[in-house]
Amino acid sequence: MSARYGTAAVAIASLLALATAVLGATPAQAQAPAKPTQAAPPAKKAAKTVAPPKPAAPSHEPDLAYGAYQQGHYLTAFAEATKRVNASSDPRSMTLLGELYANGLGVPKNDAEAAKWYKLAAERGDREAMFALAMFRIEGRGAPRDPAEGARLLAEAAKRGQAAAAYDLALLYLSGQQVEQDVKHAAELFQQAASAGNAEAQYALGTLYKDGRGVPQDSQKATQLMAEAAEADLVDAEVEYGIALFNGTGTPKDEARAAALFRKAATRGNPIAQNRLARCLASGRGVPAPDPVEAIKWHLISKAAGETDADLDKFAAQQTPETRAAAEKAAKPWLDMIAQSRS
Repeated sequence: MSARYGTAAVAIASLLALATAVLGATPAQAQAPAKPTQAAPPAKKAAKTVAPPKPAAPSHEPDLAYGAYQQGHYLTAFAEATKRVNASSDPRSMTLLGELYANGLGVPKNDAEAAKWYKLAAERGDREAMFALAMFRIEGRGAPRDPAEGARLLAEAAKRGQAAAAYDLALLYLSGQQVEQDVKHAAELFQQAASAGNAEAQYALGTLYKDGRGVPQDSQKATQLMAEAAEADLVDAEVEYGIALFNGTGTPKDEARAAALFRKAATRGNPIAQNRLARCLASGRGVPAPDPVEAIKWHLISKAAGETDADLDKFAAQQTPETRAAAEKAAKPWLDMIAQSRS
């Protein structure tokens, strides 16, 4: 089997598709052990609801409402938040009430009521409420869809350091949805979110550095960002970082570590990682020794998920009937699960 490790298609197309999906219109290139031009895994979807509000750092008063929320005591959280709203019009407590209504936690789910509380908190400068209300406006929850207002609220929340808002807004600038397309500004927003530890933004910014879109092309910076996102368990980044390690792109070459990342992502259901792992196992690269049974097993699984690989088809055909039968038996639980997911 050829040891040539081909080039996967750039992930920007997936990010552009995601940006469109964020607004609800219509439905995030590397070398690797596979043939050329395979699609990179899509970026994760943008956040759809507000993250649990965080306690204000400079406060001397314990945040009893937030503490109860964190412990799953939603009725207590509701009561404490209501008490603080009545006493001081506390915007963070308003946001928490919005969160409870948005998710039906301790109270009946009520998007209109959630939107009301998010709006009150947003008007008082709460960035978490701005982000939550932005997603409500984009999705049409609690009121008719208003993508333009959603984009405006994302911008306001991003200015106040809300990382998920910066990431989502970057997607809009990347695609030119509701704002004029500006890849350079998208990169700046991805950088803001990435610096705050947002793994999806790290992955997205890495793809821009890889291709030199909105930023200078820099394979070392791209790989560093993929490594950070992979450390946060973002499966797409695990695949990309594994590819970079295998080829020594922007980092010292380490086939064994690459194979370990491919295995991790493969067991999490990523078809591209399954294909890369199959190639490693077939050739013995990055693993202690070739393993035809495991190689064919992962090839069958990735193939069922849509990955094609003529080299691995040929490799499997050259093995003994016993080897192929053992691989098919090992792959069967995965194949059954894939079939069930499509039925």
